Amino acid sequence: MVFAEHVLVGNGVPQANAAVVARCLVEADLRGVDTHGINRLPSYMARPPFDKSRLLLFKSTGMAAAIRMAQGVGIGMVSVKHSNHFGMSAWVLQQAIDAGMVSLVFTNSSPALPVWGGRSKLMGVSPIACGAPAGSGRPFIVDMAPSVAARGKMYKALRRGEKISKDWALDKHGNQTDKPADVGHFLVSIKPDLFMGINEFKSRMDHLYARVTGSEAMPGVERIFFPGEIELITKETRSQQGIPLVQTVVEALNKEAQRVGAACIALRPVKSVI
Repeated sequence: MVFAEHVLVGNGVPQANAAVVARCLVEADLRGVDTHGINRLPSYMARPPFDKSRLLLFKSTGMAAAIRMAQGVGIGMVSVKHSNHFGMSAWVLQQAIDAGMVSLVFTNSSPALPVWGGRSKLMGVSPIACGAPAGSGRPFIVDMAPSVAARGKMYKALRRGEKISKDWALDKHGNQTDKPADVGHFLVSIKPDLFMGINEFKSRMDHLYARVTGSEAMPGVERIFFPGEIELITKETRSQQGIPLVQTVVEALNKEAQRVGAACIALRPVKSVI
């Protein structure tokens, strides 16, 4: 996190903003959402100075405002405009969960998808997400997009020199391919007390967790996970063992660090990639 913060500050991002961006990127890597992690730094630093200064900031301050409203009147809704890359939605959901709130998050994006049966880009890969706190069980976190795969997964495959599934993307002619080569947000925070006491709500979420994870599994399925649980388990593992990065990402990050006089990433061997 310190590395990312130093690179951001070295590129003119205010210290307080840099701390927020660094936490969001590292949290994505810890949760195993490598497509939205620290590898994004070089592309962020290529943005104009004004864009860099507000990276990922609006979604954090926007959710904080929605939470404050919900604490007062039961529900808070915030619309954000003139923003940029949204980052991992689960991070902003966690803000609301930590405050004991149910949350909904929406963001649009530039055209990247054709309509069903179409060949030209028309719709954005516009993620939607929702979260809810629990008691002793895992919190409920759904972070998804309407596309078959996140655009970041294609960038990840490109960095690793891997092929992608042919149902993920179309080439410039509108044919299936296996070669990977100003935004607004809407944030909602809801106080569970509108419907029932917070303790009863958390108890019901724990019951839902038990029902989902305890349901009968299909042959070959070792365990059924609650939405967001795999990422939380990955975070626990990576917090102890470290975050695996491919060499191309390390080289790109260290190039950014050297450009602003920041210390490079210190690597250590890992037994396996999570």
